[in-house]
Amino acid sequence: MLFRCMAAFAVLAAAAPTCEGFSTNPTPLAIKPSTSSQQRTNKSALFMGPPTDPSAPATDLYGEGSRKYRRTVYTHDQWVKHRSPDRFVNNLSTLFNSGIYKNVGKEVVFTTSVAIFVWAWNLLVGGYQDLSGVAHDPIIQGEWAKIVGLPLQAFTTVSPSLGLLLAFRTNSSYKRWDEARKFWGLNINHTRDLNRMATAWYGHDGIPVDPTLRAEHLRQVSLMTWAFVRSMKRHLSPPAEDEEAYVAELNARLAPEQAQAMIDAAHRPNRALYDLSVAIDRLPMHFMRKNAINKNLSIFEDTLGGSERLLSSPVPLFYSRHTARFLSTWLLLLPFAMYEPFKGSWNHVMEIPAIALASLFLFGIEELATQLEEPFTILPMQGFCDKIGANCDEIVGWRGQGLDE
Repeated sequence: MLFRCMAAFAVLAAAAPTCEGFSTNPTPLAIKPSTSSQQRTNKSALFMGPPTDPSAPATDLYGEGSRKYRRTVYTHDQWVKHRSPDRFVNNLSTLFNSGIYKNVGKEVVFTTSVAIFVWAWNLLVGGYQDLSGVAHDPIIQGEWAKIVGLPLQAFTTVSPSLGLLLAFRTNSSYKRWDEARKFWGLNINHTRDLNRMATAWYGHDGIPVDPTLRAEHLRQVSLMTWAFVRSMKRHLSPPAEDEEAYVAELNARLAPEQAQAMIDAAHRPNRALYDLSVAIDRLPMHFMRKNAINKNLSIFEDTLGGSERLLSSPVPLFYSRHTARFLSTWLLLLPFAMYEPFKGSWNHVMEIPAIALASLFLFGIEELATQLEEPFTILPMQGFCDKIGANCDEIVGWRGQGLDE
């Protein structure tokens, strides 16, 4: 009876840190999304982590709801903190606040439960040692009551294969994120290029330039440039998250009929590109210069098409599923092989936290790959759109040829 009480206490003590860690409420920065482009808040300064607002729903603390809080763009201050020598201590201190680890909490609890079962069963049928160091006979005896275990060699043999699968899984997911980020980098670069050329080349054959008409023409180019990237952002975002803000921003910046035509379009980015083409065609300049400006629109089509490819085509499902099955099976059977190696600890008890940590980190790797696989809901696309809009508005406000005397 004494042993049973001790065993129950040990089980609870081993399980308590895990359960508590996955229910702790972290406290990073709260972000209030803007729905109006007139309030050009800098959304490039988002920090990692869930909201601190106590009224925020629990679904925002991890999982799908937390993805909007991972849209981070670093400035110099963030890079200094990123390189801080205290980063290891800080990262370890927030181990159980991690949204990634909370997402795999059920899997970790399950594998840890298997480890607890193996530990408790082997003590019941193989004997145990009390706190005084006195060895006791098995509580359960009989020919059928045998210690359960597997040879560790079987796991070390297949470990390299599992490592290769996980490495390829994470690498392929990161490449998708990197490709999506490069698409938006091209958007930023070529929107600047387009508006710079339109502003500098406005006018043709020495014809006098009407400053008012010039300002309106270039304003339309800037607006339609912003409308394209904002429509692309909406096209790649979940409707529930972005539709209301998208409609509000278009109505705030565009003429009512222009905004409604774009909102009603079956493919909004294509409609925005069409409107941008029309705005460029109205500019009074040599057709060769217009052709040079229009090359940027072809690049926009490429970034849009490439993004649609990433959004609609995941890493082949059979690969992802096989990796998840391999990892799950490996971790669920691992406790049977780890009982004997921990014979140096009191009643092999250190097997339990070892299995819990191994499960946490290995399931975490697979979770990282899954979170990176669809990159758009963790990219700061709203920040990119705000930056593009501000840059284009500034560029078209500069004096061009015919107005620089």
